[in-house]
Amino acid sequence: MAPTAIAAREFGARLARTHAFAPTGARVFGEEPPTFAARFGHLGHMGHALLPMVPAGSPRRTFGEFYANDRLLPYVQPSLRNGSFSNDDADTIERLAQRLRDGAFDAPQPALVHTDAALLHGDLWSGNLLWATPDSIVDGGTGVGSNGSPSYPGPGEIRTATASGPIGVVIDPASHGGHAESDLAQLHVFGARHAADIYAGYNDASPLADGWQERIGLHKLHILIIHAALFGGSYGAQTIRTAKPYL
Repeated sequence: MAPTAIAAREFGARLARTHAFAPTGARVFGEEPPTFAARFGHLGHMGHALLPMVPAGSPRRTFGEFYANDRLLPYVQPSLRNGSFSNDDADTIERLAQRLRDGAFDAPQPALVHTDAALLHGDLWSGNLLWATPDSIVDGGTGVGSNGSPSYPGPGEIRTATASGPIGVVIDPASHGGHAESDLAQLHVFGARHAADIYAGYNDASPLADGWQERIGLHKLHILIIHAALFGGSYGAQTIRTAKPYL
């Protein structure tokens, strides 16, 4: 079902509320889902690439420390090995990582998020955002599920201004605690339709921190460098082009 501007704004507002979901009142950067640790030993996957996680209650880190150490640097060596990075490219990411650790890009979470880290989808490129008819959504009830995650609302609860129009739903998450701007930025990697309307609906529900537009490229880098590490080719050059303005 084709998305509409109204549906995109509603999806943005619901994404804002998802990011703010925190039944324990705390979430650290890199925090894994509640049932994750025993099964996977604090390592997730995006394709064949490992995705470092930490358990709930781990020591607090800044966004920059987390993003540099867990979301950029682990993928430098694989990108070197497959030829998508040169030694100079690797140095570019190392220098950006230091700027991140120094706090150059730490910014507040959106207004509704009151924990260090937001609850992210974690892989919110356009292919993981689908548009469904209201009657195709299974009613999951409300509140908190048995694993501590938010239960999915039924169609009567999420259908407001869209009436019988499309509803945005997400699939294939790599969920963890991160910065809310990362989910939003990933919509731009492969061009999600109505991205501007998604941002508008989000910003109405949970205003973003000043300067968010200038940080979109920074928050795209994780998805880009993962692609460089997994697939090589032009993804390496795209990663470096996106990184250089932040040096």
